[in-house]
Amino acid sequence: MGRKNRTRQRAQPNRDGRPEGKRNRDDAGWGAGYSEIIKENKLFEHYYTELKIVPEGEFEEFMEAMREPLPATIRITGYKSHAKEILHTLKEKYFKEVQDLEVDGQKIEAPQPLSWYPDELAWHTNLSRKILRKSPLLEKFHQFLVSETESGNISRQEAVSMIPPLLMKIEPQHKILDMCAAPGSKTAQLIEMLHSDMDIPFPEGFVIANDVDNKRCYLLVHQAKRLNSPCIMVVNHDASSIPRLHFDQDGKKDILFYDRILCDVPCSGDGTMRKNIDVWKKWTTSNSIHLHGLQIRIAVRGVEQLAVGGRMVYSTCSLNPIEDEAVIAALLEKSEGALELADASADLPGLKYMPGITSWKVMTKEGQWFSDWSEVPTSRHTQIRPTMFPPTDPEKLANMKLERCMRILPHHQNTGGFFVAVLVKKAPMPWNRRHPKLRNKEVNSSSETAAAEELQMGESLADVPPADGSSADAPVEAVEGETPAEGNPSVPDTPDPSEVKKDHVCGPPPPKKMKLFGFKEDPFVFLTEDDPIFPPIQAFYDLSPDFPKLNVLTRTREGKKRNLYMVSKELRNVLLNNSERMKVINTGVKVWSRNNDGEQFGCAFRLAQEGIYTLCPYIRARIINISVEDVKVLLTQENPFLSKLGDDAHTQAKKLEMGSIVLRYLPDPQDLDAPQCPIDLCGWRGKTSIRAFVSRNECLHYLRMVGVEVFRDKQGKRNDGSTETQEESTEDAEGLSQEADLLEQEDCTLVQEHLVG
Repeated sequence: MGRKNRTRQRAQPNRDGRPEGKRNRDDAGWGAGYSEIIKENKLFEHYYTELKIVPEGEFEEFMEAMREPLPATIRITGYKSHAKEILHTLKEKYFKEVQDLEVDGQKIEAPQPLSWYPDELAWHTNLSRKILRKSPLLEKFHQFLVSETESGNISRQEAVSMIPPLLMKIEPQHKILDMCAAPGSKTAQLIEMLHSDMDIPFPEGFVIANDVDNKRCYLLVHQAKRLNSPCIMVVNHDASSIPRLHFDQDGKKDILFYDRILCDVPCSGDGTMRKNIDVWKKWTTSNSIHLHGLQIRIAVRGVEQLAVGGRMVYSTCSLNPIEDEAVIAALLEKSEGALELADASADLPGLKYMPGITSWKVMTKEGQWFSDWSEVPTSRHTQIRPTMFPPTDPEKLANMKLERCMRILPHHQNTGGFFVAVLVKKAPMPWNRRHPKLRNKEVNSSSETAAAEELQMGESLADVPPADGSSADAPVEAVEGETPAEGNPSVPDTPDPSEVKKDHVCGPPPPKKMKLFGFKEDPFVFLTEDDPIFPPIQAFYDLSPDFPKLNVLTRTREGKKRNLYMVSKELRNVLLNNSERMKVINTGVKVWSRNNDGEQFGCAFRLAQEGIYTLCPYIRARIINISVEDVKVLLTQENPFLSKLGDDAHTQAKKLEMGSIVLRYLPDPQDLDAPQCPIDLCGWRGKTSIRAFVSRNECLHYLRMVGVEVFRDKQGKRNDGSTETQEESTEDAEGLSQEADLLEQEDCTLVQEHLVG
C-alpha cells in the first residue's frame, strides 16, 4: 500500500465560521442532518394498506402524522416526594411563561398533560430542542429541563414508551425483570413505582435490568443512578438465554420467579419514523421476518421465569403484526392454556388505541404475499416460519382473544406508533409442569452463612443460545424424570457450579466460562456484622439497632475501603446466590465516602448525598433542622459562617463536633408558600463554618423548590451573584440526552448483528 497523503487540505469554514461539513450541535432539531431523506416509502404504504391496521378512511391522516415531527414529552419522576413540588413549579411558572410565545414564526403551544398518564406527571409540547436552545425567551425553561433531568427529577421520554410500565401494575413487594432495558427510561419508571411509598427505604421488591450490549449497560447504569435506589441491579446477558437465578427462602435455596416482567423486545421500529427518520429509506418487510424468531425466543424465556399469577408486558415500537400479534399467538399456542391475554382497556382511561387484529398476511421484500404457511415454497422455509401466520383453527384463534392487544397509531393522539400486550400466567408452562428443583440437594444453608462472600463479577457462566429458527418449533414435552430445564424449548438453565464433575463422582462435564466483553467489573464484597469498620460509624451517627449492616457492600477486596454502598435485603440474597450465574454491571447506592480528615473527629466516613434518603431513617444523631432561609444560605454561599444560619439551626450546630452532618428541612403545613415535602442534605460542620455537599444540578433543584431562580447567562454568571466556572452542565446533559436518543435509534435500526446473530 502507498503512503497516505499527510498534507490534507484544510476544510474551508462556512458562513458560521465552522469547517464545511461540520454540523453545529445547535442544529440538532427535528430533521437536522436528514434533509436529503425523503419521507416516502411506497412499499411501506402498500404493505400497511393491504394489512388494514388503520381504520378505513384514515390512512392519509396516518401517513401525514408519520411525516410530522414527534412532540417533545417529559415525565416527572413519580416516586420522589417532591414530584408535586416540581409539577407546581412547572405549571405555575415555566408553562405560563412559554404560553402563546412565537419563535421563528412558529407559535409555541402551551404544554399539555397526557390525558392517560396518572396525576398529570407526563406532559407534551411542540417545542423542539433546536427552538429551546436558540430562543432567549426559552433559555430559563431550557436550563430548568436540563438540570432537573440530570438530577433525576424529570425524564425526557417518548409518550408511548411510558405505557408498558403503567400496565404492569407494580407494587413495592414485586420482583421485576426488565429483559431488554437500555437505554433505561422504562426501567426508571419501574424503580419509581417500586418506591411509591417513600417512607419505606427498602421495598421488598427489586428491579433486575438486563441488556445484551455491554456499552449500553453503562448508559442504563447512569439512568438508574439518578434515582438513587438500593433496589436496582444492572446485568449483562442475552435476553433469550438469561440464566435462571436462585435465592434463599426459609433457609433453603429455591428458584427465583419474577412477579412482573417487561419484555420490550428489539424490533424493526417502523413506529418510530417520526423521530428516526432514516427508517423511511431503510424499511423493508424482511426486517420483521429476520427479527421474529429472536422476539419469540426472548418472550418464551420471559414467561418461563414468570411466577404463576404474574404479569408480563410484551411491547414493540413496530406496527407489523409479524412482530406483534404473531409473537403473542405463538406464545399462547405454546403455553397450552398456561398464558392468558389480559384485558387492559380500562387500565389507562383516555388512551386511544386500536384492538389487535386476527387476520394478516406475510409479504417478502420482493412484494410476494403469502396468506398461509402452506403457500410458502420450500426454498423460503428457512426465512418464513409457521409462527408468522395467524392460527388456522377458528376456535383456537377466537380463544386467544388477540383483540385484547393494543396498537397505538400516531395520528390518534399525536404520538409514535406502538404495540403492547399484557400476558397473565395462569399455570406453569407445559414443559415446566413440576416446580424446578435444584440439582444440588446438599445446599440448604441460608444466605447468612455467606455474608462476607466476595462476588467477583465477570466470572459468569453462559447459557448456550439456541439455533436460529428453534423458536418456531413445537415445545419439547418434559419426560418422566426429566428436569424442567431439560424439557425447556428455549434455553437450558446454567448448570449449578456444584454439579461440576469431581474426582470419582459421575456428573456432567464442567460448564464453560462465559466470554468477557467490555470492562471487567470490580468485585462486590459484602461486609460482616462484626466488621471493624462499623463501630466508629455506629457511634458517630448513632445508628438505630435495626440498621441492616449485612446489606452494606464495598467494591474492593484489599486495602482501605473508599466507598460503602447499600442494597436491599432481597437483592443481597440474589447477589450471594448467583455470583457464578450472572454478570453484574452495577448495583447498590453509595451511602458513605471515606474522608481521611474525618478520622480525627471520630469517623473516617462522611455521608453521601446519593444515599441520604436510604440512610436517614436509621440516623439518630448529627442532624440539624433548618428553615427555608437556611436552605437558601447553604446553597448560595460556599462556606457560610455558622452565624449566617437562623437562631435555631445555629444553636444546634454549635452543640455538634466537627464532621459530617445531615441538614434536614421539615415542611410546615401552615406555610403553604414553602415546600411541602421534606429535604435532606449532606453537609459538613467545620470549625467556624458549615457547608452542604450537594451536586450542582441538585443544588439548582433545591433552590427552585425554595423559590430561588438560578439562571446562568452565556458568560456563566448566575443571577445570585456567584459565577460558574464553566457552563458544562447544559452541554453534558444535552450530550447524554442525545446519546440516549441514538441508543433508542439503535434499538430500531434494522437487523443488529449482536442481537440476531
